[in-house]
Amino acid sequence: MASAAPRRLESYVYGAWTAGKGDGLPLLDAGTGETVALIDSKGLDFAEVLHYGRTVAGPKLRAMSFHERAAMLKALGLALMEKKEEFYAESFRTGATRADGWVDIEGGIGTMLTFASKGRRELPNTRILTDGNVEPLSKDNSFSAQHIYAPLQGVAVHINAFNFPIWGMLEKISPTLLAGVPAVVKPASQTAYLTELMVRRIIETGLLPEGALQLISGSVGDLLDHVTGQDVVTFTGSAWTGRKLKAHPAVIANSVRFTMEADSLNASILGPDATPGTPEFDLFVKEVAREMTVKAGQKCTAIRRVIAPRDHVDALVKALGDMLGKTALGLPDDETTRMGPLASLHQRTEVRERIQDLLSDAEIVAGNPDNVRVASGDAERGAFLNPILLYADDPFGAFKIHDVEAFGPVSTVLPYDSIEEAVELARLGKGSLVSSVFTDDPKVAEEVVIGVAPFHGRVLVGNRRSAKTSTGHGSPLAGLVHGGPGRAGGGEEMGGMRGVKHYMQRTAVQGTPRLLSAVTGRWIEGADVQHGEHPFRKSLAELKIGDQLMTAKRQVTLDDVEHFAHFTGDTFYAHMDEAAAKANPFFDDRVAHGYLIASFAAGLFVEPNPGPVLANYGVDNMRFLTPVYFGDTVQVRLTCKEINPRENANHGEVRWDCQVTNQKGEIVAQYDVLTMVAKIWPPAQTQEAAE
Repeated sequence: MASAAPRRLESYVYGAWTAGKGDGLPLLDAGTGETVALIDSKGLDFAEVLHYGRTVAGPKLRAMSFHERAAMLKALGLALMEKKEEFYAESFRTGATRADGWVDIEGGIGTMLTFASKGRRELPNTRILTDGNVEPLSKDNSFSAQHIYAPLQGVAVHINAFNFPIWGMLEKISPTLLAGVPAVVKPASQTAYLTELMVRRIIETGLLPEGALQLISGSVGDLLDHVTGQDVVTFTGSAWTGRKLKAHPAVIANSVRFTMEADSLNASILGPDATPGTPEFDLFVKEVAREMTVKAGQKCTAIRRVIAPRDHVDALVKALGDMLGKTALGLPDDETTRMGPLASLHQRTEVRERIQDLLSDAEIVAGNPDNVRVASGDAERGAFLNPILLYADDPFGAFKIHDVEAFGPVSTVLPYDSIEEAVELARLGKGSLVSSVFTDDPKVAEEVVIGVAPFHGRVLVGNRRSAKTSTGHGSPLAGLVHGGPGRAGGGEEMGGMRGVKHYMQRTAVQGTPRLLSAVTGRWIEGADVQHGEHPFRKSLAELKIGDQLMTAKRQVTLDDVEHFAHFTGDTFYAHMDEAAAKANPFFDDRVAHGYLIASFAAGLFVEPNPGPVLANYGVDNMRFLTPVYFGDTVQVRLTCKEINPRENANHGEVRWDCQVTNQKGEIVAQYDVLTMVAKIWPPAQTQEAAE
């Protein structure tokens, strides 16, 4: 029976799935060499792709709040997780084992869900972000300034690498969409069939506004000719290609934001205290072996340079050689396989050529690049390559090992004679995504981290105490920055909400507090206020920014301070010893406890009866500014500062500006009070019962 014809990949652009008009480039199964799909983008109108994203999806995304976009990402992530087995089946064709696929598929979806969660927890339910504090520009509060972040009104073009066809897309589009910017994804051709499958499933959910995500299967043609200063371009791949794209005339002329993740000669350092037999030595061996074999070493974060004390090199090489020699190489869907093939035969040829380059500075101490041994599959039809470990005895006299990346299961052991040399060897990589050090010595950890941090986007410290919980050297995490300086591209992705701001413009806005408050959705000093019913009696449906309460006054007495001191155990001398307090340069006499003042303030502004305020869940930025002495009188001004309704919940968060003053009008304390407030009060069930 004749095998089915390979499918033609399609692009999803300007609202429809569209096949290219060319013959198509064949894409081969990494393990069997069979043709999986044909890819081609000939005939696409790339200018229209960008225009469609800007004009159709952009306004819809920007009309949504951060919480609405976060809820959208959560729903999408959950929907994709239900279809994960379909993605795993296709992932095998890329050369990924089940474990490799987990990093790509569930790791990618998990990244999307993390951004959704952090967006709901860390961002306001608004359409812009405030950045930093208000800058007063006049003594009478009539003129102020506030930095804000607003979403760019262009499109984010994401040009991705072949090694993570799902994670590489999702980790980029998650912060992009959360920021309110449409995305155009161009996956690397070799594994684009897996990306195309996921985009199909994303579009089928109907959860994204039309045009929020477009896919180009094949070359991007003249797309970069049409980018503007409101667009963003991100690239993951070779430094040569990245530099070429970054130098595109339109990118330069329009000052287009360009983020690049390129070659990275990541290093891992074995501390001098991590001698053979210690937990750190064993952990180091396992980590290096894992980073060489996961995804067949095709990870931008994989360990390329293994830096170890010269006295321990022989033991390390033997331990690594033994472990790597037991790695079962074979077809990705074979349950006994521990390492699958490279992504393509072309990639295997490329890695073999880079190994030859490295041999000018090093020698092979484990493995043979020309003698492939497989437990399953065809060693020649599949892109198989056993792990290769090299050793360079003179790492400071070698140049290739600090300049050439063999993007596969290849690492080079480099000896050092002092911790200073270890740090210098790591720096010779000229900038990397990640470095790690395995040590249980605090001084070694301090010296290495401080020494290598300026050259790396992330540094992991591994030891026996974190062994069970550590995410490892090679795992980028949604909450941490991913990128690196120098040859690593000089870019930065993810990093939690830092990544969202990459797709937004920071702007300083000046004006009267009343108008600035209207722009930001946050009350600031000098903006309008409203008095009336106690604001704690108002639900979110009734509460307004600027609702304010001026409380009664309360005098602070000696008995108050004495009672608070003995009741809490806080008998600090400034509160209890007159002579010692007067000797303090900050005080004229004994002073009231700051927390006593905060407690009195709560007693003054609280509304004790059951009502829409459900809980007080914190205090931010508390500062005690003026000492309170016996006989002083305090009063509280409480102002509704920010309202954040939660999506799909019956409550929201309210931030209150709390200012405590004395009888002279001096500010005694200033802080934000955080409360949970019901959207409707009384609750619906109570209303129904009353009726």
